Amino acid sequence: MPAAGTARQNISGSRAGRIENRQEWQGNRQQRRDEVRNQVAENHPRLDFWSDHPNWAAWRINRPYRWATWAAITGWVGYGWSDATPYSYGENVYYSEDQVYYGDQQVATAEEYAQQAETIATSAPEVKPENGEWMPLGVFALTQDGQASGADPTMFMQLAISKEGIISGTLKNTATGQTQTLEGMADKKSQRVAWTVTGQQRPIMETGISNLTQDTAPALVHFADGQTQQWLLVRLEEPKEK
Repeated sequence: MPAAGTARQNISGSRAGRIENRQEWQGNRQQRRDEVRNQVAENHPRLDFWSDHPNWAAWRINRPYRWATWAAITGWVGYGWSDATPYSYGENVYYSEDQVYYGDQQVATAEEYAQQAETIATSAPEVKPENGEWMPLGVFALTQDGQASGADPTMFMQLAISKEGIISGTLKNTATGQTQTLEGMADKKSQRVAWTVTGQQRPIMETGISNLTQDTAPALVHFADGQTQQWLLVRLEEPKEK
């Protein structure tokens, strides 16, 4: 994940307080999704996440933009999942003062919730990519949640999941030209999935595993200074061959 200062320059969103007007918020997400896709098509027609990351071939992924459905994930990951556990930040999962709620039930303090995400992210066993099997989860642009319009995105992620629930992929910052490797884990019980840049503890990004099967979904980013921001993942469509 990018450094906290860089992230806050690009995305000024606050943590996931309860959304009052859900219909308006969803409308903003759809408008922003369409805008982001147009911005990427105009400025990054052949967006390449791994040109400066030669080890990416070890993931054996030929179609990184492929959309993973819930049925595909449950058939791939050996966790025995059937029904998806929703994580709609600002709706059924939200912050109130220093507490985190799932529905109307208090589940953790803000600090505890971030620590849980760190525990999930760092629980991934060390597996050489070439020794694992990977399913692509897609390519996503990161942008501020709740706004109908915004600047061109500069941060993009490609994610994949192993049969053991390990998350891996790349983070590309087009503003700096830097590509970093991501690693994390999907939690079997809660269906929370969290990841960070390899070798770093924070920032940590987390969302629900079912969110990664949607075309537009919210996520949380926990920073080292204790702040949490709500971001939006916009799934990018596979570029058309010219």
